[in-house]
Amino acid sequence: MVKLILLMLLAGITAAAQQADPGYQLLFNGKDFAGFHSYLREKGRNNDPDSVFKVENGVLHISGKEFGYLCTDKQYSNFHLVVECRWGTKKWPPRDADTTRRDNGILYFVQLEKDIVWPKSIECQIQEGDIGDFWMIDSATIVVTGSRTVPKDYARAMKTKDAEKSWGEWNRVEVIADHGRLTHLVNGTVVNRATDPSINSGNIIIQSEGAEIYYRKIEIKQMK
Repeated sequence: MVKLILLMLLAGITAAAQQADPGYQLLFNGKDFAGFHSYLREKGRNNDPDSVFKVENGVLHISGKEFGYLCTDKQYSNFHLVVECRWGTKKWPPRDADTTRRDNGILYFVQLEKDIVWPKSIECQIQEGDIGDFWMIDSATIVVTGSRTVPKDYARAMKTKDAEKSWGEWNRVEVIADHGRLTHLVNGTVVNRATDPSINSGNIIIQSEGAEIYYRKIEIKQMK
């Protein structure tokens, strides 16, 4: 009976990973990494001998063992991105201390002149306790509460609400980029807003950043 229940749960997760909501398109198809390339800081592009990125039962499993990412081949400007993710148990050096929070993130408007950790972009932070924060990477800027952020290597704009679920549960994270208006939602709640980003088109990256994480849904709706 237990085995049957587990099989049913896995089937449900697989179906969720392979079916987009109406009006959306799958970025991750639940089978392979079509439409993406991988990059690891020590291994380079599309060279992943330790399977930092792998597909298990329709779910994207990122071990976090090495810093790097999956990056879309396509670029996006105005879109609504939806992911559903939950943490695993493993953490890796240099972020393996008991007090270190698990970290990941979605980079968008990525300026991919070359693969590096990390390219110029805007990040929707996925970190324990901080899901929905903005991070501006490599001098990217946004306007928050009427003021433009200072251009520097890394700048943070903290979320205004906390809507995360408990560890081990699935969190639904959404990024809306709508003609210069940026919105981050967590589990249906708006947690951060910004306007007038200094960059407004680019690739999308799913990070590997020292912590094990699972994604069962990555889908996007492009807006005119």
